[in-house]
Amino acid sequence: MIYDITLKISYHYPQAVKDARHILRIRPREDAEQKVTAQSVKVLPTPDEAAVDRDFFGNGIDHIRLHRPHEQLMVEMRARVAVASRRTEGTDGRTLADIRVAALNSRAADAEAPAHFLGASRLVPPLLPASDYLKCHARSASTGGEAVLAMTQQIHADFAYTPGATRIDTPVEEVFGSRKGVCQDFAHLMIAGLRAGGIPAAYVSGFLRTDPPPGRPRLEGRDAMHAWVKVWLGPVTGWVGFDPTNGIVASADHIEVAIGRDYADVAPVSGVLVTSGSQRMRHAVDVIPLDEREAGE
Repeated sequence: MIYDITLKISYHYPQAVKDARHILRIRPREDAEQKVTAQSVKVLPTPDEAAVDRDFFGNGIDHIRLHRPHEQLMVEMRARVAVASRRTEGTDGRTLADIRVAALNSRAADAEAPAHFLGASRLVPPLLPASDYLKCHARSASTGGEAVLAMTQQIHADFAYTPGATRIDTPVEEVFGSRKGVCQDFAHLMIAGLRAGGIPAAYVSGFLRTDPPPGRPRLEGRDAMHAWVKVWLGPVTGWVGFDPTNGIVASADHIEVAIGRDYADVAPVSGVLVTSGSQRMRHAVDVIPLDEREAGE
């Protein structure tokens, strides 16, 4: 599947920002399952300093610095991305216990090494109650992949998608207790439970294709960035994506932007600035399948 993607993020400040340094993680990733054939990043005001790089996990990053006073910041990313069929739950028959042992015995140290995704991270401590909750709903599964899918579906069934109920820094324990949140919260919860059980789990930010109701046109900017989880299912199967917000295995409808230990590793915009007062942020996404765009031309 080939997509044309547009991301627009804008910040409005009550007082002029005198100096700002930002890191952007908004460029889609490239790997065996996902290829970027065109992309551009536009920032206004034009940065006084800019550089493109990759972080440890292979995420594309833009470093920008603005010295001149400005009352707003606008970022636009456009890309054409081809996504192949993604890996499924795996067929090598490993159980969760097998995966736990394999993760502990792994000596890999590269960006995809399971060791990086087993312990506590800045926003996600391992949470034993969440681990117990997830495992009790996966007892009938015969393989690790089936067990993780059962966990994914249980979060989707038990937790209410409630925008505004949480903040970026809402603790996982609070989400687990309230049974409500958004995609970021459900990804953090699933990661906390899996890591507490010795299963490597990573946070993924990206885009999700959504379809308008039958007979209705696609509304510009109606989509948003999405979050899901990648789980290491052993050295044979490797990493597989699971989407607890929707209770499904990640598919070709999921376009990856950044992978890390939690949201703090993959925030679309981070950095420091000098100003006063609260800022307003707007965020709009369009994910358009190429065949749909060509049909409308």
